[in-house]
Amino acid sequence: MDFDLAEEHRMLRDLVQRFVREHLLPLEPAVLARDAAGEGSALTNEERRQLDAITRPLGLWSLDVPEQEGGMGLPHVALVAVNEALGSTVAQYTLPPDSPNLRMLLATVTPEQRAAYLAPYARGETISAIGISEPNAGADPAGMRTRAVRDGDDWVINGRKIWITRAAEADFTILMAITDPVKKARGGMSAFLVDRGTPGFNVLRRIPMLGGEYTYEITLEDCRVPGWKLLGTEGQGFAPMQVRLGTRRMEMAAWCIGAAQRALDMMRNYAPQRSTFGHRLSERQAVQWWVADGAAKIHATRLMAYDCAWRLDQGRDVRTEISMLKYYATEMAQQIIDNAMQCFGAMGMTKELPLQLFAGRVRNMRIYDGPSEVHRMVVARNLMDTRA
Repeated sequence: MDFDLAEEHRMLRDLVQRFVREHLLPLEPAVLARDAAGEGSALTNEERRQLDAITRPLGLWSLDVPEQEGGMGLPHVALVAVNEALGSTVAQYTLPPDSPNLRMLLATVTPEQRAAYLAPYARGETISAIGISEPNAGADPAGMRTRAVRDGDDWVINGRKIWITRAAEADFTILMAITDPVKKARGGMSAFLVDRGTPGFNVLRRIPMLGGEYTYEITLEDCRVPGWKLLGTEGQGFAPMQVRLGTRRMEMAAWCIGAAQRALDMMRNYAPQRSTFGHRLSERQAVQWWVADGAAKIHATRLMAYDCAWRLDQGRDVRTEISMLKYYATEMAQQIIDNAMQCFGAMGMTKELPLQLFAGRVRNMRIYDGPSEVHRMVVARNLMDTRA
């Protein structure tokens, strides 16, 4: 097995790493200051505009958009290193468009939807969100209660969604709803394209999360959606949703590798400089083992990520591998970041270092797109057939 990236993918990795080093890392002090002031850790609109003006000419937009849709058509393997680099900074920036929703749209759109939604999204001209979770149905889609009912040529949607990223800013939201209450998730779940400003699509509140992040809760009150905005086949929304979730889980794993590597680098650079009780921290066995074990676990996770990405590119079934990767990567990063915070002592507890933002974001990821416990359940079920 050849573990080397193709030359063009290595060049892309190096380009993104340079972009992070030269343009995102210098923004970290401002991000940390906003977070410390309780303003969240997101980039400002002006910062994003400036970064967009840099990344687009560099050819960093539409990386995994198929060539026939105007993109580069890069495989999952090429994107692991890209997302690892982006995950190594707390100045969070997404190279347009956001891959998970892109992949779901690619799997489902009609010609009319391609022109109205996919094409501008693939060009990075619009922002999307997705509404899956509900207050009483988080990781279990079988508990979904939001209903979509036919009314002539339209659909009328009622229900509530929560933990939606960008719900207030998105130009459109991919909304999951039950269209057959008997079949529910398996044959009765459908996806809809709901535009911002649609009557009945109401943003209730912005919810502060760990790591300076925010999500939203929304209600749908007789929200009328034209029939042509049903995304994919009626009742068959579960499989395309899993395509979207699998893509996000791959991204999360790469982000966690980047964050863990940054924390490890901070720890190994700091430990030789700090002395306690007559010895440098780098001479302490506990710190040495934190560094050694951290390096081994990052290496193992990176290999898992590339293996899973390669299998995805081959069209293989990766349900077991991607669940393994999701919980292993997030828990690996959480432990390494925590060890780095411990190594820095009181300074590691401050909001002057990026470690606390990394810790909060990775902690969120242990819940987002399926908590560790659910993914362990999936792995065990697939290995032992425990469904009976």
